[in-house]
Amino acid sequence: MYDTINFRLTAADVSGVSFIEEIPCHLTDLATHDFSGELVVTGTLHGLKVSVNRWQVKVKDGSLCKYYHGSNLHTMSLTDTHRAIERLSDELHLPMHLASVTRLDVGANLTTLHPTDVYFNHLGTLAWSRRLLQPSGLYYCKRDEVLCFYNKNKELRAKGEPIPEQYQGKNVLRYEQRYLGHLSRVLKVPPVKGATLYDEGFFNLVVSRWLTTYKAIKKINNTSINLDYMKNVRDLNRLGRLALIERAGGELALIEQVNEMRAKGELTSKQASDLKQAIRRAVSPKDGLVTPNEAIKELDLLIKECVDGQII
Repeated sequence: MYDTINFRLTAADVSGVSFIEEIPCHLTDLATHDFSGELVVTGTLHGLKVSVNRWQVKVKDGSLCKYYHGSNLHTMSLTDTHRAIERLSDELHLPMHLASVTRLDVGANLTTLHPTDVYFNHLGTLAWSRRLLQPSGLYYCKRDEVLCFYNKNKELRAKGEPIPEQYQGKNVLRYEQRYLGHLSRVLKVPPVKGATLYDEGFFNLVVSRWLTTYKAIKKINNTSINLDYMKNVRDLNRLGRLALIERAGGELALIEQVNEMRAKGELTSKQASDLKQAIRRAVSPKDGLVTPNEAIKELDLLIKECVDGQII
């Protein structure tokens, strides 16, 4: 489940080591930089980028899974994580289990029945997040955290990397939760160190959060404008709302219009909130007018099975 992990080890974490003199000896592709009179040496270690100055060593912008397994299409077990950090410690000659974790990506590859874009169309809003549909995938952004859904095979082709045999000709949806900083505050845990990553309790926490955050996304269901379901005035009113929502381009499009009207001052905060609640109530599964989408039911099951296979 772990992928990209950034580490920072400072002079306060380890004694008796001259970072700037000793660490570059273990790196390739070396380059030196001068930042306001401070010497910084950068290099790589088997695909991981390393930055060194007198006060700290940073390991960043690379997949720990790819560093250890050769590909991030594998699933990192806790034992793998422990051994990967031990290997990183041996190769840098540093106690990386003491390093602070400044970024952590938790993700999995899901082999789906349909092309990945089908699922994007049925993943709606997420509270306190900006939903951004991009050519590269679907993103939910908020402070220090990003949720990502994207076509893994497409990404591999764009990078010129080979697609493993088990994924060739298949639809592979990658779902990642990226913690971009302040992990202790976001996860409400003590400072996260290298050794924390192979702690069972912490691992179970981030895997469970990966699931619960997915569940919190408002799903876009199938709408059926069918007069056969009209039994009373309430049903008639609901059918009218559904017809308006469909005419506006769907649930997300109409909610975006409401947000735009609020931003322009044409609606108060309460008016906008009431309208969005009414839209969401109208499209909630009920009485055959709105039914759960089959692709989302499939994705729900795939993600649950993934978590069931990971929780310790």
